Amino acid sequence: MYQKLGKIFIGAVAAASLLGNVASAETWRAWNIHNDGHPNTAAMDRFAELIDTSTGGEITLEVFHGGVLGSQPDAIEQVRIGAIEIGNFNLGPIGPMVKEANLVSLPFIFKSVPHMFRVLEGEGGEIMAAAMGEAGILPLAWIDAGARSFYAQKAINTPADVEGLKIRVMNNDLYTSMISAMGGNPSPMAFSEVQQALKTGVVDGAENNFPSFKSVGHYEVTTNYSLSEHLIIPECICVNTAKFNALSPEMQAAVRGAAEEAALYQRELWAIGTEQARKDVEAAGIVVNEIADKSPFQDAMVSVYEDYLAANPEMRKLVEIAQSTE
Repeated sequence: MYQKLGKIFIGAVAAASLLGNVASAETWRAWNIHNDGHPNTAAMDRFAELIDTSTGGEITLEVFHGGVLGSQPDAIEQVRIGAIEIGNFNLGPIGPMVKEANLVSLPFIFKSVPHMFRVLEGEGGEIMAAAMGEAGILPLAWIDAGARSFYAQKAINTPADVEGLKIRVMNNDLYTSMISAMGGNPSPMAFSEVQQALKTGVVDGAENNFPSFKSVGHYEVTTNYSLSEHLIIPECICVNTAKFNALSPEMQAAVRGAAEEAALYQRELWAIGTEQARKDVEAAGIVVNEIADKSPFQDAMVSVYEDYLAANPEMRKLVEIAQSTE
């Protein structure tokens, strides 16, 4: 997707002067759950600027931050039916309505964040995008939401280190199965309860990305952060499919090019924020454990994948594409 960004965007800007077939200027609304200071908020504001320029003012984007247009599930549905044109969504909540989007929720399916983007910018991403588009929510660009890793009172460098530990996970069968497959005890609970649970020993560990680990203070009640990167669930800038398909090819290129450039900006900001969060928690005394070889963790997921693919055989091709992508 991004390899052709320069050509697409330049072409889109040039095409803006040829938009005589557009009947009149439109104002689109965009949903974003984040507030000021978040990389996604800055990126969505940048998207609004870029779309205005690239379409010659034929499309104006009004971005509503902080989830003011509703919860994420509500906003996803609003984009699907066209009540809102654009949304910045996590792929996790899209999985229940678009099975292909569940690829990103498979534990250890990606080797790293760059590997995840290579998968999504190749055949795997094309399959996912087509399925999402059929559901009414077409991805224009993929953006970074970090990698979730384990943190606890001990280092977790191999699956054996999870054995016997009570680990808080999100309430999803794939995530609980992941912990069980490593011999641990999965403990789903509300995110707001995790800090106290870590502090009192109700759970031995939890998992999240560096910015969240820092911002919610979980680094204050743990000692080790281990870079398992077991879940790498990206986000998307998505558009209502019917609205996008109603545009001319030139306008489609302009809108997509603006979204892709905004996504690259978001990735830069996310990387900066993640690096700073890591420095901050290390300065506070957290030991960060690098995991050079994640294959033992991936091997431990064999039973998880077997069960999942037995229940969802149509996902096998997509899983194989992700696993074979270098």
